[in-house]
Amino acid sequence: MHTQINPVGNMNLLSQLELDQLQESATSHLYQLFRNCSLAVLNAGSYTDDVEQMFEQYKDFHINVLRRARGVKLDLQNPPEKAFVDGKIIRGVREQLSAVLRDILFTYHRHINSPNTPELITHTTFDILRNANVILPETNPNLITCWGGHSINVNEYSYTKKVGYELGLRAFNICTGCGPGAMKGPMKGATIGHAKQRINNARYIGLTEPSIIAAEPPNPIVNELVIMPDIEKRLESFVRISHGIIIFPGGAGTAEELLYIVGIMLNSKNKNQKLPIILTGPAESAEYFLEIDTFIGAILGEEAQNLYQIIIDDPEGVAKAMKVGLSEVLTYRKNTGDAYHFNWSLTIEPDFQQPFEPTHENMAALKISSNLDTATLAANLRRVFSGIVAGNVKSFGIKSIREHGPYKISGDERIMGLMDNLLKSFVKQQRMKLPGSTYIPCYEIAEE
Repeated sequence: MHTQINPVGNMNLLSQLELDQLQESATSHLYQLFRNCSLAVLNAGSYTDDVEQMFEQYKDFHINVLRRARGVKLDLQNPPEKAFVDGKIIRGVREQLSAVLRDILFTYHRHINSPNTPELITHTTFDILRNANVILPETNPNLITCWGGHSINVNEYSYTKKVGYELGLRAFNICTGCGPGAMKGPMKGATIGHAKQRINNARYIGLTEPSIIAAEPPNPIVNELVIMPDIEKRLESFVRISHGIIIFPGGAGTAEELLYIVGIMLNSKNKNQKLPIILTGPAESAEYFLEIDTFIGAILGEEAQNLYQIIIDDPEGVAKAMKVGLSEVLTYRKNTGDAYHFNWSLTIEPDFQQPFEPTHENMAALKISSNLDTATLAANLRRVFSGIVAGNVKSFGIKSIREHGPYKISGDERIMGLMDNLLKSFVKQQRMKLPGSTYIPCYEIAEE
């Protein structure tokens, strides 16, 4: 298959420099980044989290940007057929393909060499979101972020849709990691709630980053896709633009997200912040949340547990709690003079902002000790789970594990035991890979 399409929006107008950098013959890594993210978008709806399998299946896929009299065209050779209907690209896929073009170019030209100071990292996060029109001051502040695994069972997926439906009835907009499973379910449910309320401008924001988009392609409901440059800025985006966070069952990635938000909220500078955090799932998931809560309490203490509430098998109750929480969030931001659509006053320390590269050396060097303050310990634990996610589904992590063996993770005996038990429960419940696939651990737990 060979076709040419027009990007939507202002991305049909590119400079000669931008065109040159996105050619397949370009010497920079930008083309490969653009090609891989574009392939992930075109492959939306796939049922695999094996990145290498996808790249191998579409190794003959090529994309180039061509100059034309009225702008530019994207020239696609051998793209996934699922992105087309009767020979024409699906409108939503075309929009997401244009978002890839927008974010890859914007980040590369504006922020590729930006210093990694806390202020500039937050500015970069804000700038990318603003350029993508995610921050809209004239709209109602009502955005709920939903986290959870891409590998959840049918009943858990159905529950995420029910929660999304109740949120949609209450006019909440939805933000997720944009992939399948618990990232798709709340959006799908919300579409029905929005339809019943005759809301025709609902927002379904998907935040991703280049190393994970191939394993978790954007689901078709996402109508605002944003590709952040790394996982840390992606996580910061979630918490700064959200007015509440719901966490569904998941695996290592979900544990990473929970440790991130808990670690931030443990900072004494954020003790007055208002941000409702709810962990929820169907009745059969109660044990999962008990394990997560026990892990958090045993390592980070009761103070950390008090930052969230657990609501089991009650979609309406979750939505009502979020509505109460939203009122508290807006009152707090009004009283403190903070922005409704981007939480500037939230303090995020460098441990949670600096990009972490999960090499074998860096993973082995992580200090996991009860002697650390709770926020620092949470930050390091977050990095452990981030590395496991990389080893599970990110192409560079999979390659590194294949060449050098599993990551070696060590620390205090008590903490390592708790972590080992938690990870084993994820494996047993098939939360580390899509159901039906055999999981081979990319890590080894050791005690110091």
